[in-house]
Amino acid sequence: MFLTSTGSSTVPSTFISSSTRTSSFLRSASPSQSSLSLLSLRVSSSASSASSSLPFLLFSSSSSSPSSSASCAAAAAATRGFRSRVQRSITCPCVLASLNVNAMADLVKNEMQDPAESRKESHPCTFLDATTEEELLSGIQNEAEAGRLPPNVAAGMEELYHTYKNAVLQSGIPDAKEVVLSNMAAALDRIFLDVVDPFVFEPYHKALREPFDYYNFGQNYIRPLIDFKNSFVGNIFIFNEIEEKLQQGHNVVLMSNHQTEADPAVIALLLEKSNPNLAENLVYVAGDRVLTDPLCKPFSIGRNLICVYSKKHMFDVPKLTEMKKKANIRSLKEMASLLRNGSQIVWIAPSGGRDRPDSMTGEWVPAHFDSSSVDNMRRLVEHSGAPGHIFPLALFCYDIMPPPEQVEKEIGEKRVVSFNGTGLSVAPEVSFTEVAGACGNPEEVKDAYTQSLYNSVIEQYNVLKSAIHGKKGVEASIPAVSLSQPWN
Repeated sequence: MFLTSTGSSTVPSTFISSSTRTSSFLRSASPSQSSLSLLSLRVSSSASSASSSLPFLLFSSSSSSPSSSASCAAAAAATRGFRSRVQRSITCPCVLASLNVNAMADLVKNEMQDPAESRKESHPCTFLDATTEEELLSGIQNEAEAGRLPPNVAAGMEELYHTYKNAVLQSGIPDAKEVVLSNMAAALDRIFLDVVDPFVFEPYHKALREPFDYYNFGQNYIRPLIDFKNSFVGNIFIFNEIEEKLQQGHNVVLMSNHQTEADPAVIALLLEKSNPNLAENLVYVAGDRVLTDPLCKPFSIGRNLICVYSKKHMFDVPKLTEMKKKANIRSLKEMASLLRNGSQIVWIAPSGGRDRPDSMTGEWVPAHFDSSSVDNMRRLVEHSGAPGHIFPLALFCYDIMPPPEQVEKEIGEKRVVSFNGTGLSVAPEVSFTEVAGACGNPEEVKDAYTQSLYNSVIEQYNVLKSAIHGKKGVEASIPAVSLSQPWN
């Protein structure tokens, strides 16, 4: 899920005002109180047990789309005109990035065909009308001067354009400038739409795929940032095994490190050729910042999310602590309901945040897992009524969008986007029963199990690092981690 800076330490509270999809989960929240993205869920084990008796609830957010004005239709047609200049490929993701011109135009076209599903408040098609970089950037300035874009959001949008442009131009893909213009026009339009008519997430959010396909929008946007020639997947056969378990009604939890705000898109892009069902059905445990920052939200809308408040920021504003705890319990109940249904795959970062460089060496390393977060998730899986499996997952992708070196409480971190190789690897599931048999008291078991998962992530991470930064490619494979490029 791709997040971007607003260019300011705070975002006006009007950006998270309730729309027709009012959610009690975020009613009292504001961006300055938000936590970092995709963080681990931490609640008491007693809450986990209590949740098992709750009825099954699924919240589907209502669809949304802009006005189907003639100018929007004309802009979509103009964007589709880029097609004849794009080199097509059906196999190589490196070249598929150039097809974003077509994909983004089709997304806009599809939404325009269903005006009945449009949002209550339409918005000007300023960015879809743009046919040049100058028009796109002047559109930001014009909307800010008209009072429809707060200055800090406008500054963030302009900053995003330039850093994204520089990264895509580095990629060497065909028609890179046109890809930038098309992708950024769509992104700025989605951001602007959310300023005009804010989307509000439920505790459990299902990816919004129609009338506008936010999932493919996010995929098309991140794809040009990944150097697929220097990207690798570890143990693709285990991903295939996971898919088989899901088809049998089992639940799967991926205990993972967390590198960037684009992790969900990176995972989905590296698996879209070999395991597209996994890529699209993953449910991510997500921090509240991705649900309130107007520059982040369009990318979050395209993912399946369980929405939580980060334990790292639980006490930032003392008077909101109790509200955050109650919201997390509601989200926990949603998680329990999902797992009781079976065939669920959930991604969670038990560290509680993104990885940071080691203070002594300066090397980026996976942050340590929190044993309470791991144990709470294990208990949920164990008591779901369906067979469950927990796998350690490693991500290596911080280069494309590194976070600040230190954790920041306020929104407004500077984003640096670049074109780089990425890596994803999964290892065999870790059996809690086997670990428990070798330990003494319950606390020792909990810590030992967490350490086993973390050690596996570290081992896989180092292999990916050797393959990508060490330029060893698939030769970096070891008996426990077999690297491949399933898109080739």
